[in-house]
Amino acid sequence: MDVTKFLPLDLFAGRVVFVTGGGSGINLGIASAFAALGADVAICGRSADRLAGAAEQLNGFGHRVLTQVADVRDAEQLAAALDASERSAGPADVVVCGAAGNFVAAAENLSPNGFRTVVDIDLLGSFNTSRAAFDQLRRTRGALLFVSAAQAYLPFAYQAHVGAAKAGVDSLMRNLALEWGRYGIRSNSIVPGPTAGTEGMRRLGDVAGEETWTSMVPLGRYAELEEIAAMAVVLCSPLAAYVTGAQVIVDGGQGLSGSALFNNAVGTALDKMPDAVPDRVPDAVPADAVSGTR
Repeated sequence: MDVTKFLPLDLFAGRVVFVTGGGSGINLGIASAFAALGADVAICGRSADRLAGAAEQLNGFGHRVLTQVADVRDAEQLAAALDASERSAGPADVVVCGAAGNFVAAAENLSPNGFRTVVDIDLLGSFNTSRAAFDQLRRTRGALLFVSAAQAYLPFAYQAHVGAAKAGVDSLMRNLALEWGRYGIRSNSIVPGPTAGTEGMRRLGDVAGEETWTSMVPLGRYAELEEIAAMAVVLCSPLAAYVTGAQVIVDGGQGLSGSALFNNAVGTALDKMPDAVPDRVPDAVPADAVSGTR
């Protein structure tokens, strides 16, 4: 899906969009959609190399692209990143809280630090980003967008840490919609379903094949990155000027049947490959076990 076929090329002209976890995956797809519609984009993440690669892609749209290296778990780093973005491009009109972490682990094998790592990236990171962006968004009467997940409202096996974190993210989204509406700030979230070309689906594809995962989706296929991004730009555009506090599900109907198919597929795969999940997720979670994006 090419958003420029349906929305004006200048929809976000002169606007600044700040995206955490913007170096890859769904968040880079969202940043790309905003850039295609005229926005100046600032992407934030922990890996300078990954951000540089993403910036090359975004530069193709012909608008300003900024990269900011920061860990969303560190409030001071986030504040510095947003300040630097404002000095270079102006105050943010849209802030996308997309940085996230995930891995598969049975609750009884999950270390406290493994649990805390995901909560810190997803939930604390979303708060740190929102709080650091508040002054800019108040001045621009801007929009906040959180990238949530179905685990926020459906229990998924081996995902206790993610469910806790994402439920918190959606609660935060609603609270900010309630509190910050008086400043003209809108706050919403999107819930992507299984999406092609993401780190999350690559990892799940190693556990069970594509046919298994697409069988869980009534529409019978993965989402394309552009389809998730299209909903993101609409929610942050004047088209949704009266929408706030909304959790918008973009999952092809996956959640309609619950999580049983996922649970069975992962459980069966893990029975066959017991080493796929360690006996204990270590206190020092490996970098490749926590993804900055989905």
